[in-house]
Amino acid sequence: MANIIVLGAGLVGGVMATDLSKNHEVTSVDISQKNLDKLAGINTICADVSDTSTLQNLIKDFDLVVGAVPGFMGYKMMKDVIESGKNIIDISFYPEDPFGLDELAKEKGVVAVMDCGVAPGMGNIIFGHHNSQMQITDYECLVGGLPEKREWPYEYQAVFSPIDVIEEYIRPARYVQNSHIITKEALSDTELIEFDEIGTLESWNSDGLRSLIKTMDHVPNMIEKTLRYPGCVEYLKVLRESGFFSYDEVEVNGNMIRPIDVTSKLLFPKWEMKEGDKDFTVMRIIMKGTENGEEVTYQYNLLDRFQDGTISMARTTGFTCTAVANLVVNGDYKRIGISPPEYLGEHFNFVKNYLEERGVNYKVKKS
Repeated sequence: MANIIVLGAGLVGGVMATDLSKNHEVTSVDISQKNLDKLAGINTICADVSDTSTLQNLIKDFDLVVGAVPGFMGYKMMKDVIESGKNIIDISFYPEDPFGLDELAKEKGVVAVMDCGVAPGMGNIIFGHHNSQMQITDYECLVGGLPEKREWPYEYQAVFSPIDVIEEYIRPARYVQNSHIITKEALSDTELIEFDEIGTLESWNSDGLRSLIKTMDHVPNMIEKTLRYPGCVEYLKVLRESGFFSYDEVEVNGNMIRPIDVTSKLLFPKWEMKEGDKDFTVMRIIMKGTENGEEVTYQYNLLDRFQDGTISMARTTGFTCTAVANLVVNGDYKRIGISPPEYLGEHFNFVKNYLEERGVNYKVKKS
C-alpha cells in the first residue's frame, strides 16, 4: 500500500482518488471545499496548490503525486513536484512542451508520466504497443466525450475546466502528412463520420498528437481529430472569429477585461454537467503498416457510457491514469525522466486489463 496524494478533486480527480483508495492510502487536495466534501472515506486538504511552497510542503511525505489540475496550472505544478524529487502521473493538458522538464526530472531521479488520460493517454499506449511489433505507416485517432442529452445550441458538456476546453478551439492543430508536420487552425477540415450505436458525429482538427510528433517521427502519417455532434463547430467558429476566445484585454466601461474570462463565465453554466446528466466517450483508432512482412490494419473502438454514478470521461481518463499510477508505485515502471504515455506500450496488457476490470472496454479488429 502506497501513500498517494491527488492534486485536484474535480470530476476526474475525484474519481481517481476514489479508485486509488481501494488499494492505497489517498489524500485529495483541492482549492474547493465543495469538491472535497463529495469524497467519502478519503483524507482531504483544502489548499491552493498553485503556490509553490504550499504544494511542496503538502507532497513531502507522499510516495506518489497524481496531477489533475486545470491545464493552465499543469506545467508549473509538474515542475514544482519534480523539483521536490517526487514521482508524478499527470492528466493536465497544458500548452507548454513537457520535454522542457526532462532534464530536471533526470537530475532529480523522478519518474514523470504526462498526458496520461484517454487521448492523449490510452491512445498513445496503444500506439506504443504496436510500434514495438510492426512498422506503422498511418495512425488516425478520432475521439470525443459527449452528453447523451443533446441541448441546443452547443450540445456539449465539459468535464474539464472551461478554459481548457476553449484552448482546444484556438490552439493551432498539428498533424503529420508524408513525414511533414502540417499546422492548421483548430476546428478545420470538418468531416461527418458514422459510428455504430451513436450515429453521425462531426470531426475536426485538434492538437492532440502532442508528444507523438516527437517520439514517433518515423511514422509518416499521423492525425488526431476531436468529435462533436454535427453543427457545434460552426457556433464555435463564430465565437472565435468574433474575439470571444481572445486573451487580449479590451476596455469595457473603464475596466480592462479578457474576453476569454467573460466567455468562460457565460459558457460554463451551459456546459456544466448537472446531477443526473449522463455522457459517453467514443474513440476510434486506425493503424496501418507492415507486420511480419504483411500489410495489416488494426482498428480499436471504444464506446463507454456513464455507469455506476460515474461519468464516462472521468472513467476513461481517470482509470488510465490510476492504472499507470499502480505500475509506478509497484515498481513495474521505473523510467527516469519525462515519459509520454507511448513509452508505456510494453504495459499495454496491464492497462487494458485494469480498464476492463472497471468496465472500460477497447474492442480491436485486425484485417
